[in-house]
Amino acid sequence: MGGYRALGARPGRLAGRRILIVGAGQQDHGLEDPPVGNGRAMAVLFASEGAALTLADADAAGLEATETLVREQGGECAGVLGDAAEESGIEAMFERARGAFGGVDGLVMNVGIGAGHGFAGTTVEDWDRVMAVNLRSHFLGCKHALANFADGGAIVLIGSLAGRESMPIPSYAASKAALEAVCRNAAVEGAPHVRVNVLAPGLIDTSLGRLASQANPGVDVRIPAGRHGSPWEVARCALFLIGEDSSYVTGQTLVADGGLSVAARS
Repeated sequence: MGGYRALGARPGRLAGRRILIVGAGQQDHGLEDPPVGNGRAMAVLFASEGAALTLADADAAGLEATETLVREQGGECAGVLGDAAEESGIEAMFERARGAFGGVDGLVMNVGIGAGHGFAGTTVEDWDRVMAVNLRSHFLGCKHALANFADGGAIVLIGSLAGRESMPIPSYAASKAALEAVCRNAAVEGAPHVRVNVLAPGLIDTSLGRLASQANPGVDVRIPAGRHGSPWEVARCALFLIGEDSSYVTGQTLVADGGLSVAARS
C-alpha cells in the first residue's frame, strides 16, 4: 500500500459521508504482481478520509479483497454482490447501504467493459452487453441516487478518454461518450440538492491497462506527463468530485489523462 501512503491525504474530508462504490473490486487478469485498480484505490482512500462505504461488485473474490484492505486501514465497509446492469442489482446495493449505514449520500459508478473489435468484428450481442454494463448501469445508479439522496448528495460516473477519441472498440467508446449526456441530464434534474459529474481517465496503470499495452507493443502515444497515470491519482480526482471541495461543480467532465488529449499527434 505504499502508493496510498505517498498520497499525503488530509484525514476527514469525507467524515460522516455514506458512499456506495459500484465496481469496488478488480480483476488481476493473471498478473503476478497486479497494480491496485481504480475502484479499490477509491475505496481505500475514501475510507481513510472517514467515509462509511458500501462496496459493490459482480466478482466475489475481488470484492472480498477490497473489503479486507479497507478494514486494514481501519475503515468501515459493507459488501454486496450484484449486477449493476440489472435494476434488481442496483436496488440490492442501495438496500445494503440502508441496512448497514442507514442510507447513502454519495455514489461512484466505476463500471465498464469492452467487447468486439471494429464495426465488422462487433456483434449485436457485444454491442448490447457493453451498453448494458457501461451505460444502463450508470443510468440506473443515477435514477436510484436521485430518488434517495438528500441535500448535499454527489454522484461520480467513471467515464474514459475513449469517449472523446476514436478507438478499435466502438461499443466502448460510444458507451463512454454517452455518459456525458447522462451526467448533464442527471445534474439538471438533481439540482440544487445533488451534484453529478463524470471523471474520464486516460491511460492508467491498471491490470487491464498493462494487458492492453502488452497486446499492442507497437502502439506509441505521446503523453505530455511522460507516463501512465496511477489509480491513486484517479482516486484523488474522484475524492475531489465526491467531496465538498467541488461543491460548486456539477454537470461537468474532469479529464485526468496527463495531457494526452491535447498532445499533438504525428
